[in-house]
Amino acid sequence: MAKWGEGDPRWIVEQRADATNVNNWHWTERDASNWSTERLRALLLGVCVRGAEGTCEVTEVSRLEGEASINNRKGKLIFFYEWSLRLAWTGTSLEGVTYKGYVEIPNLSDENDVDEVEISVGLVKDEPDTNLLALMKQEGTRLIRDAVSTYISALKTEFTQGMILPTVNGEQTELAPQLTPRAEERKTTANTSTATPQPKSVGVKIPTCKISLKDTFLTSPEELYRVFITQEMVQAFTHAPAAVDADKGGKFLLLDGSVSGEFINLVPEKQLIMKWRFKSWPGGHFATITLNFIDKGGETEVCLEGKGIPASEEEQTRQGWQRYYFEGIKQTFGYGARLF
Repeated sequence: MAKWGEGDPRWIVEQRADATNVNNWHWTERDASNWSTERLRALLLGVCVRGAEGTCEVTEVSRLEGEASINNRKGKLIFFYEWSLRLAWTGTSLEGVTYKGYVEIPNLSDENDVDEVEISVGLVKDEPDTNLLALMKQEGTRLIRDAVSTYISALKTEFTQGMILPTVNGEQTELAPQLTPRAEERKTTANTSTATPQPKSVGVKIPTCKISLKDTFLTSPEELYRVFITQEMVQAFTHAPAAVDADKGGKFLLLDGSVSGEFINLVPEKQLIMKWRFKSWPGGHFATITLNFIDKGGETEVCLEGKGIPASEEEQTRQGWQRYYFEGIKQTFGYGARLF
């Protein structure tokens, strides 16, 4: 047996007044169940889809059973979550007729990828058939899956804040979240080496393209302009931490660092021009995004023009702006277009 003070330094805590788990050598656990319950409810109750037949929206989370936790062993974060959910949704046709339905998510867990999560949509007993069911099964399921994906991302980032790794020298390093591979992945990677994906190299000329989008929001140009430049509002519609310095030359960082850029020009209520990039793009490459806000009398039309988009990222960038910016803003602040 080692003498007092001569043991493995990873286990020595008697010299720390707070007896901190130095270097996180011991197994520790943080319960994320209550936080997860609140976050899932908030995300799912924001789901609303509109189509040619009418509108469908999630109105209640009637069952939310399960648990979530984060375990820390030797500086590695291991995530566990398992949930069973039932949601209620209401559909309203263009004629004003309402229909009641449900959504079942029997097994939302760390054992399955988001795309593998089973989501069942139906009408409650004795409800007549309606085309709104197809709308909810298609677009509603997609948005529910997006909400679940946002929850998982937030669990790995927001909830882990403060899980600091104390070093032997007393410095602190934020732990990088890691997921324990599923059984099938462990078998696949057991005899192979893997490398962390790196951004594409700098200095290589890449083909680029332009994109353009239009959308209409039920709000004034002044209010909609504020949504894009106010940090708290950006965090609200992206459901993720953000840093926004809304001045000429000011920088922004969105979606936990996935999107970054700089404001080139700001004309209140009229126009925003920014350098914009996604982190997987070639290092140092930015596109130029221009947003024009057009007053339509009670509505605002936004015209987006993007130049310098990597050609291989054209569709992903277009869909990203439509889904995570435009649809995210409508769902969060209720600026959806009118139905005729």
